Amino acid sequence: MLQLEMNANVRSTQGKGAARVLRSKGMTPAVLYGAGVAPVSLELETKAFTKTLLEINRRNALINLDVAEGKKKSTRHVVIKELQTDPIRDELIHADFCEVSLENPMVLDVHIAMTGKAKGVDLGGILQIGLDKVRMRGKILDFPDSLPIDISGLAIEDGLHLKDLDIPSNLEVLDDENSTIVFVADPAKVKTAEVEEEAEGETVGETAEAAAEGEAETEAAAE
Repeated sequence: MLQLEMNANVRSTQGKGAARVLRSKGMTPAVLYGAGVAPVSLELETKAFTKTLLEINRRNALINLDVAEGKKKSTRHVVIKELQTDPIRDELIHADFCEVSLENPMVLDVHIAMTGKAKGVDLGGILQIGLDKVRMRGKILDFPDSLPIDISGLAIEDGLHLKDLDIPSNLEVLDDENSTIVFVADPAKVKTAEVEEEAEGETVGETAEAAAEGEAETEAAAE
């Protein structure tokens, strides 16, 4: 599990106006949630926080968050629960952190990191992605930050499944082990399937149209 250090301050101001003032000063408002304790409002330096997010880059990470409240300081073990960004300017607006136990089991989705290029793709095959993450249960520090899998040996009509991943023995996989992660499809079969779907759609449309015409004729006759 990737571990990172971050700093935050407890903030006393609340509301949208106060949050806008914080952001104008280069700070990001945040909230820390924990089981059995009241939420804590925080503020973080946006530049440093953004740098940390780039380092995480879709991986699971345990953040050792040093929280300062005046002269009082404490370290909280947290994961990022949610990030809110401005859809136009793509800037951080707010962050939610969730405090976690280092000893109690929890459930996390772990990203699947595919490496290499399937040889079947070089021969014209179509790479189809079935899964990009795996749901697992275990202690937070036992989780890998991602699960690598090499797809370079896949020929056309070859695939890899969840059971092909190298899963640490102290973690429990919650998804079906036979689920397909990646498959190299035969382009001829994909084309045939598309043609059949189009033909089926046309047939359904023609049947619905004929039924509608028959209903209209019946209504006209009744009149």
